[in-house]
Amino acid sequence: MKFCTAINCMDGRVQLPVIEYLKKKYRVEYVDMITEPGPNKILSDRTDQKLIESIFARVKISVEKHGSKHIVIIGHHDCAGNPTDEENQKAQTQNAINVIKNKFQNVEVIGLWVNKNWDVIEIN
Repeated sequence: MKFCTAINCMDGRVQLPVIEYLKKKYRVEYVDMITEPGPNKILSDRTDQKLIESIFARVKISVEKHGSKHIVIIGHHDCAGNPTDEENQKAQTQNAINVIKNKFQNVEVIGLWVNKNWDVIEIN
């Protein structure tokens, strides 16, 4: 079995588009979904250390127990947990990528943006 890890918003609208995108991109069977409202903001701001530790504990299980080689952080349009514009969310996602990379060095880390049409776009 092959897994990848998604740190995604809890918003149900983004779950299926992200899962479908990641299964195709990484040719995995399963996506371990770690959800929080506005996770890109949480990881970018680094103000709630307990919550960040909780997210990372769940990522660690996915990486160590499921063998995930890819971690993805997602932001999306119309996020109730992170009600800011696309440009700011993309900047937060870039910051979150760096935070994740510092903690998990032996995996690929990328960012995704889910737009108003629920299309998944990779952030470079």
